[in-house]
Amino acid sequence: MKFQPDTLAGVNNITHYDGDSLRVNGELHAKSVLVPWVGVSVDWDATRVEELTQAHFDALLALEPEVVIFGSGAKLRFVSPALYRNLIARRIGVETMDSGAACRTYTVLANEGRRAVAAILLAPAA
Repeated sequence: MKFQPDTLAGVNNITHYDGDSLRVNGELHAKSVLVPWVGVSVDWDATRVEELTQAHFDALLALEPEVVIFGSGAKLRFVSPALYRNLIARRIGVETMDSGAACRTYTVLANEGRRAVAAILLAPAA
């Protein structure tokens, strides 16, 4: 017996991910994207872990998350903790996983009422 809804009203849901694109509430994104738990998703101007700078992670501060779920692409790839040190200094959790797992994890956390932000790297289709 289920006691809670699958989704919360007003919360962004990643409804599809296939490696080249994802959908947030049905809206297609074919570029890397930041998906806050509420509000508008924002393009993120990187496609590979090697392109990320501290500024990419500092952009997350304006969204005021309690946790950031970083999707590193098709495979799990870690970035230097120095890149997200400002998030850690503000006691914002950062979890890294492949982008598919990040999309699923973000959706669960957001629908539990957590202030989660998904930072998803998407490589352009070849």
